[in-house]
Amino acid sequence: MEIPIIQIGNSKGIRFSKTLIEKYDFKEAVELILDEEFLIIKPVVHPRKNWELAFKKMRENNDDKLIIDDVFEDEKFEA
Repeated sequence: MEIPIIQIGNSKGIRFSKTLIEKYDFKEAVELILDEEFLIIKPVVHPRKNWELAFKKMRENNDDKLIIDDVFEDEKFEA
């Protein structure tokens, strides 16, 4: 795909179509990866975004119990 470089004020840039923005889930920012021969543009991903809200809801629902005991029976604490 070839797209033109356009003037944006004193700078130059590229414009993405709505189709590309939706397909690659571009939001407020993108990540640029600079390779020797390529410029890679990736959506910024925040995999743990809003976890604190999810943890708060778990606590409110009393659903924050340990699945695995934090101390095992065969664990030895003496040095």
